Amino acid sequence: MVNPVRSICIVGGGTAGWLTAGIIAARHASESGCGLQITLVESETIGIVGVGEGTWPTMRTTLKKMGISETDFFRECNTSFKQGAKFARWVTGEESDFYYHPLVLPQGFPSLDLAPFWTRYSDGGGDARSFSDAVCFQEAVCELGLAPKLITSPEYAGVANYAYHLDAGRFAPFIRDHCLKKLGVRHIVDEVTEVVKNDAGDIDYVETRKSGRLRGDLFIDCSGFRSLLLGQTMGVPFVDCSDVLFIDRALAMQVPYDDEQSAIIPHTVSTAQKHGWIWDIGLQSRRGVGYVFSSNHTTSDAALAELRAYVGEAHRDLQPREIKIVSGHRQTFWKGNCVAVGLAGGFLEPLEASALVLIELSADMISTMMPATRETMDIVAKRFNETTQYRWDRIIDFLKLHYILSKRTDSKFWIDNRHPDSIPQSLKEQMELWRYRAPGDQDFTSNNEMFPAASYQYVLFGMGFRMDTHVSPLGRDIASAQRAFAQNEALKVKWTKTLPKNRDLINKIKQLGLQKI
Repeated sequence: MVNPVRSICIVGGGTAGWLTAGIIAARHASESGCGLQITLVESETIGIVGVGEGTWPTMRTTLKKMGISETDFFRECNTSFKQGAKFARWVTGEESDFYYHPLVLPQGFPSLDLAPFWTRYSDGGGDARSFSDAVCFQEAVCELGLAPKLITSPEYAGVANYAYHLDAGRFAPFIRDHCLKKLGVRHIVDEVTEVVKNDAGDIDYVETRKSGRLRGDLFIDCSGFRSLLLGQTMGVPFVDCSDVLFIDRALAMQVPYDDEQSAIIPHTVSTAQKHGWIWDIGLQSRRGVGYVFSSNHTTSDAALAELRAYVGEAHRDLQPREIKIVSGHRQTFWKGNCVAVGLAGGFLEPLEASALVLIELSADMISTMMPATRETMDIVAKRFNETTQYRWDRIIDFLKLHYILSKRTDSKFWIDNRHPDSIPQSLKEQMELWRYRAPGDQDFTSNNEMFPAASYQYVLFGMGFRMDTHVSPLGRDIASAQRAFAQNEALKVKWTKTLPKNRDLINKIKQLGLQKI
């Protein structure tokens, strides 16, 4: 007997629920009435975490596939451009200590690897520029507060690669309205009172307070930290990663601008503190600022004092929201006919903005690999679990990389982060290889990589890591490398003279709109 998959029940709204609903509905023509039937049930009383404001460039593709106007997105979600991250005081803690992880790849990458040439030149005193500044024009653009595109650029197209900063409190309702008006998603506002399994161990239905039983062939858990379906009902245990990543608290606040036309920083700023780091994200009407720290190394009161010192005396009356973070993920992500997306599957500290992109990637994989029948679902689940576990492992490695390269000794937090027992073996092995050659595609053989080799290069060399290039000869690409360095300098001159200020372009988008593709 064949049991076709025709209906999906998503439990939980917020960004995870509505993005998942939209991605699947857009692909499977739910609005036609002939595709998959998607029902999303969410509670009125359970709030969303709502502090995730950083995205990856993947969000451009996601919104475009869903049929959302980029102009509307800027007008409705307090959106601004993000061109990467600036890391301040992560290496020495000094005022002059900073580096960039931009979103534009190094010049000529990956066919030409400029890292060994830059290392040789900089070690010999021939090139005093930072790695990202030497190989990529985006650092110069960010330092001047410029946007990544022109008002004449079509929607979702840009001069430089870009992502977004967004207001999570506005984004979820914006996606919800699009799902309901354009994509045919059914919406139920109700309390789930019980989750009932059948004899085979699958979820049969969820019982709601007012709407009765909601059935589905596939259930997607977007219930947040509760993990109502996958964790509580299906009994999938949680894997704690706090032995590697120590951050377990966040103090988040919304900081107003001095005036409504204040400059909007076109990148995330991450400033290291004694026991963690502070994020600073510029939206149109405010900044999102928060301190993530380790409660095993300091107290909430001491962290609050550091946060207040950062935002300044003028904002002393702002009261932050404290959020507990348990770094880790479920042991498996898809069990039976239940799959978790978002916080229900796990969470790590917000360094490098991995939370929203994991929602996108998970929802897209579910949508692309949607099992036609219950009989094929376990095969899809196995592949989904293998891919998702791989992605979590790589994120953990990449986040830990930022900490092990720090030279700070001003607190036990930074010293403990460099202890060998806290470093995954996979990262230790990569670091041993990278002593003699730069990270390259050969180090990352999966087509499900979270971060390209260039991202590892930006962090490694930004934090002062040096290869021994004398062991590995530079080869015959010296002339090509010199041309690439020169071409990057020319691009810096061109775009720093041409691109508008970030605030100015956003104002124009809101007033005039961008060209439709």
